[in-house]
Amino acid sequence: MASKVNVVFVCLGNICRSPMAEAVLRHLAARRGLEQAVVVDSAGTGDWHLGAVPHEGTRRELDRAGISYEGMRARLVDRDDLERADYIVVMDRANERDVRELIRAGGIVPQGKLLRFMELLPDEELDGVPDPYYTGDFEQTRRLVAAGCEALLDRIEREFSA
Repeated sequence: MASKVNVVFVCLGNICRSPMAEAVLRHLAARRGLEQAVVVDSAGTGDWHLGAVPHEGTRRELDRAGISYEGMRARLVDRDDLERADYIVVMDRANERDVRELIRAGGIVPQGKLLRFMELLPDEELDGVPDPYYTGDFEQTRRLVAAGCEALLDRIEREFSA
């Protein structure tokens, strides 16, 4: 891989979907020997959980899969995220709308691609990753996140290989 690739996952509160995706992508990148090439982070558009560790359901699913979430704390998406990321991956259309508004209002020019997570899984009928904070189905989220993160790494390897 020619250079570092920056990925930021964005959801609403940064305690369920986006930290799960951050942890899973880090884990999968390490398994592929890409831990030095792929820089992963996550953030939220809402400030309700700032500083909180991932949700108990997210931690439970990551523990089951043997995936670390050590040191992760909820935070807001910021200008730096939007300007430096090669991929800004939002979990649903509401997150996309919020991020597009932050970009517009801040006069930000993103260097990377803004995409909805489910674009990585075109065979799935879902439009967005369901929020397990409301559905309670953290296993479904982990399944979708794992498949989507594999697809994202495949894309990164194709687009950034030297």
